[in-house]
Amino acid sequence: MTLLSLDRETLGYGHMAVLRELSLTLCAGERVVLLGRSGAGKSTLLGAVHDRLAPGNRVALVPQDQALVPQLSVLRNVMMGRLSDHSAWRNLRALVCPPRTDRDGVAKVLDAVGLAPEIDRPVGQLSGGQKQRVALARAFWRGGAVLIGDEPVSAVDETQAQALLAQMQGRFDTSMLALHDVALARGFATRLVGIARGGILFDAPPQEVSDADIAALYTR
Repeated sequence: MTLLSLDRETLGYGHMAVLRELSLTLCAGERVVLLGRSGAGKSTLLGAVHDRLAPGNRVALVPQDQALVPQLSVLRNVMMGRLSDHSAWRNLRALVCPPRTDRDGVAKVLDAVGLAPEIDRPVGQLSGGQKQRVALARAFWRGGAVLIGDEPVSAVDETQAQALLAQMQGRFDTSMLALHDVALARGFATRLVGIARGGILFDAPPQEVSDADIAALYTR
């Protein structure tokens, strides 16, 4: 089933075009990984895909800037993944005094990303890799059919990254991620999409994408 189809669209910010004449589909069950230089337009594409999918689908998001509140605990930051499920009053009350069911559920998610002991620590006291895992835990807590992630494992080591990607694969039927590690991308993706020079250079299964194809993304 096709979840999204872009047909010769121009994407950007305001009046500035970043990607031109772009065509792309996303089907249920696919794991699409975007590759390309910093500034090539991966974040622009991920943002557009999220905005198109969110109105009709439950979409979990891991933004590149993580969008965490440093003064709040890990628990409360993860709970924010389900703010849209409840009224403003219920959310305010839950953030002041988290229900036991929420705390127990979040604890399980944090255990999956190796952060269970940090549940009550303010996010501002965590390392960069820990903050990234909090953002991923928030997406896990939200759940849904689709995960959109912008460099969701860039701040952790390769072993952790592989484990977290396996968690993503197990929890979400469909995903679109931007990754900078080509080996991780090849191991995770069912499709690799290479972005350079304002468009898509290739869109194919990993086994059909050569090292030369990937190298071409990073040359001007």
